[in-house]
Amino acid sequence: MDKITTSLTSTNEIRAYYTDDFIRLYQAFSDEIAESALENKTFVSPPFSMSRMTWIKPSFLWMMYRSGWAKKDSRQKRILAIDISHTGFREILKSGVLSSHGESLHNSLDSWRTDIKKSDVIIQWDPERDLYLNRLNYRTIQIGLRNQAVEDYCKKWIANILDVTSLVKKIKGCIDTGDIHLAISLLPQERPYKIQAGNRLK
Repeated sequence: MDKITTSLTSTNEIRAYYTDDFIRLYQAFSDEIAESALENKTFVSPPFSMSRMTWIKPSFLWMMYRSGWAKKDSRQKRILAIDISHTGFREILKSGVLSSHGESLHNSLDSWRTDIKKSDVIIQWDPERDLYLNRLNYRTIQIGLRNQAVEDYCKKWIANILDVTSLVKKIKGCIDTGDIHLAISLLPQERPYKIQAGNRLK
């Protein structure tokens, strides 16, 4: 009946670095977009596109996997840590539709297809990664924002933006030289993020 349990389970759990005031998300950008975001303390267009879907991730190591430790290409060479309000994050979750029909609350495939086309928030679960970017046996959340959700993200919910590219390079340098204990000590301390009972992913 309650297919939310197939989405938020012991193997699908939101883990993040957060305080009483914010939850931290990660995105990778080009130099141009990163510099603009740091200067304006949010994303502005141009150079950031308000008309394209943008993906936010609370997992630092999944961001490292996606960006290749900020070395994958010029569009992902700067890693930004974006702190947003808990109110904003919970609103995002409340509005989200799961990217896979099999995990959603929809009994009907047509109903799910209709909702995912209309939704401004897409929720996706991907295998979490370890320090060497190997797949782990549990998954981490990725969230795609578009249309009004992007507007709200940029104009209402962002509290602070930090450039953590130097930290990324330091951790990767430690891994490359075999100083694994130091690399682990430098990782953000992510822990399970509890959501309110009413926030059911559709």
